[in-house]
Amino acid sequence: MHSTLVRLQNVFGFFTTVAFSVAAVIALSTFIHPQSPSASVELKNVQVVRGRPHYYSYKKEEYAHIKFDLDTDLSSLFNWNTKQVFLYLKAVYPSKTPDEPASEAIIWDAILPGTSAPWHQNHYIHPTPKSSAKSKNSKKTKPEDAASPYPPGILKLSGQRPKYQITDITGRLQNRTDVQLELGWNVQPWVGALLWNNWEDFGMWKGLLGGRSDKFDFPSIKAGKTAAKEKLDVEKGKEGHRLEAGGKQPRRKGN
Repeated sequence: MHSTLVRLQNVFGFFTTVAFSVAAVIALSTFIHPQSPSASVELKNVQVVRGRPHYYSYKKEEYAHIKFDLDTDLSSLFNWNTKQVFLYLKAVYPSKTPDEPASEAIIWDAILPGTSAPWHQNHYIHPTPKSSAKSKNSKKTKPEDAASPYPPGILKLSGQRPKYQITDITGRLQNRTDVQLELGWNVQPWVGALLWNNWEDFGMWKGLLGGRSDKFDFPSIKAGKTAAKEKLDVEKGKEGHRLEAGGKQPRRKGN
């Protein structure tokens, strides 16, 4: 006769074996789900400015502000095992040193939830098209009740502002050539390994069609940036450091 502890160990071992087998089958079954993602990325506007790219930056440097149009059809990435898709858009440009790899900087990202994923405050909510916008008199919906006007994976963005500014380790960006916007993603499943974007065909999975913009150059800084503007940036940086150090903002006396 086996003791109670031995029987519990046998039951628990059998349960974990079955659970692991079911999870492995679910993870492997996604490879039979066909994927055919496509995307179109176009540059809308690009500007290079010299100043403080962040409120906590003290050093002046050149940074780029890029607006873009994005039209994607990533609905085939969502299946029974997709929890969410982390989507990002990055700018790729060659380094000044030929031996170094190309520089990459993410300018925009979003978390696209699956149909069965619970609501989270970090989930991306697609802006409502102007043609179907509600009147101003309508009641405001709660964030958890907001939903995308398109199916999961469908994005139609025009003149989208970047979430992050581009800076370079050299502190200079103007007149850099062969810059390209490139779309990428990371599929986060309920069970299994993380899957990144693919450009080549792999069985029933087709490579991303499009997803890269035409190459462009970072323009020169406009002459409208006067010394007074640069001086204001420096003063803001000094003031931010004084506030972080616990100093009080000096009072200004009236004339």
